[in-house]
Amino acid sequence: MDRRTFNTKLSQGLAGTALLSGVPLACALGGAQDKKKLGIALVGLGSYSTHQLAPGLQDAEHCYLAGIVTGTPEKEKIWMDKYGIPKENVYNYENFDSMASNKAIDIVYVVLPNSMHADFCIRAARIGKHVICEKPMAMNVEECDAIIKACKDAGVKLSVGYRMQSDPYTNEIKRLVREKPFGKVMYVSSDAGYISRGNPDQWRLDRSLSGGGALMNMGVYSIQSNIYGVGHNPISVSAQEFSTRPEYFKDTDESITAQMEFPNGVVGHMFTSHNASANRLFVSFEKGWVELNPCHNYGPIAGRTSEGTEIKYPHQSQQKVQMDDFAQHILFGTPNVVPGEMGKRDMIIVEAIYESIAQGGKRIPLDLGDMGIVKKSV
Repeated sequence: MDRRTFNTKLSQGLAGTALLSGVPLACALGGAQDKKKLGIALVGLGSYSTHQLAPGLQDAEHCYLAGIVTGTPEKEKIWMDKYGIPKENVYNYENFDSMASNKAIDIVYVVLPNSMHADFCIRAARIGKHVICEKPMAMNVEECDAIIKACKDAGVKLSVGYRMQSDPYTNEIKRLVREKPFGKVMYVSSDAGYISRGNPDQWRLDRSLSGGGALMNMGVYSIQSNIYGVGHNPISVSAQEFSTRPEYFKDTDESITAQMEFPNGVVGHMFTSHNASANRLFVSFEKGWVELNPCHNYGPIAGRTSEGTEIKYPHQSQQKVQMDDFAQHILFGTPNVVPGEMGKRDMIIVEAIYESIAQGGKRIPLDLGDMGIVKKSV
């Protein structure tokens, strides 16, 4: 879709959300526990759904691709033929709410521009579907709160699309931080970025659709890995912004660096960019270090330690494992690896970073406690 169409769909969707306040939960929820696999409907059939999510669902153990929601009619038959999706499981943005009566669909995965996340997550919850919201969770903290409340009120589960939280390399870093074979963490640094040379009118470069630039897109990975690389939430941030291609990045941030202070005295550094390739996590301990490089891509990921040990796991689809983790949470009551509070926490940090930049790099205090920290894994 072009920018104007997305904005039109958004305004239509917001009106639909306002009318949904009296919609009861779908009866289909009660049958989810009896299923061996949960059906997922992908909302938005862009690159990520096409090349990562749909293929990942073909190998998933606890969920499968049950339906699609698209604003492009031409894509309907292509996806139906490729994945054997029945016509009754194909929706568009206007008839989305009629999915309430479809018992084949248990989970809605919202894979739309950031400006549309809150609307479709709330609508999904109100028709009784569990929700996965692609990262970043929303345009701002207020929208995160609205999504969390809608899911709580509807009695449905909520997760955010942080695929790295299900990745074995991430969990190995968490183990080293938790078990301390190299002693305490002393310093952490994480970089996440790529060079954008595509269409200057793409939605990621339009603040009205994205909410921000590199920080909202890749920066949340740096925020995430700094946090699990320390095992605590930060208590303050300071940040700086840099631009070398203002003619291209007219509306969004190009490159941002930030410093995070943690309650155990650790200082962390993060870098994110839409104009530099960056893909690394480095954690320094009292008696050694560990590095993931590359760290944030779809894999294969590579890791090593100061002892010369290679960190290596068989490569598999991160998206498959992520969606399976959420399905198991619904089916079997396992921990929610990425609860909505984690997405909200990161948006609080994002807003603090932008505030620091606006105030010339001023230190912005944070009061996050253990928000978003999954106790079992950190």
